[in-house]
Amino acid sequence: DSTIGFWAAKTRLAEQCGVERIAFELHPLHVVYNVPTLLSFRSRVGPLIGANLDPSHLFWQQMDPITVIRALGPAVFHVHMKDTQLMPEQLPLAGVLDNRSFATPAERAWVFRTVGRGHPAAYWGRLVEALRDVGYDDALSIEQEDPYATQEEGVREAAAFVRTLLSNMTGSPARG
Repeated sequence: DSTIGFWAAKTRLAEQCGVERIAFELHPLHVVYNVPTLLSFRSRVGPLIGANLDPSHLFWQQMDPITVIRALGPAVFHVHMKDTQLMPEQLPLAGVLDNRSFATPAERAWVFRTVGRGHPAAYWGRLVEALRDVGYDDALSIEQEDPYATQEEGVREAAAFVRTLLSNMTGSPARG
């Protein structure tokens, strides 16, 4: 189809320009949005294609990021550290594809949260461990979209949270 042809041409050009990886975020209404669509797309376009794994998008879709990591393995190219909180009173009414305004987070079925505010540290520890198990040894990028925290507050809190996660895993302080 035309999408495959378009991206096959773009990956050839990217390779010619020295680009080693193109990461697609798994997100509804995008070219790839889950494990089957990413793996199918990758098999048709080539190994230059991988995932920008944003657990927050997977949480609100009711997917398990750890299972996704294990299924994608070396196709995980980049990782966002961002959480999601499901709103049990709104979820049955608006569902996981709720697209109401983020300006009124209490009226949404789900909202983005600073990493660790939606899921406990133990979960995030298992997620980082899964990343290591599949050979991911790259950036854990903080993406701050928590409506209940300022940009600075959310980033500082997330950085401290991630630093603690990494420190707990290695038994020594994480690099800055």
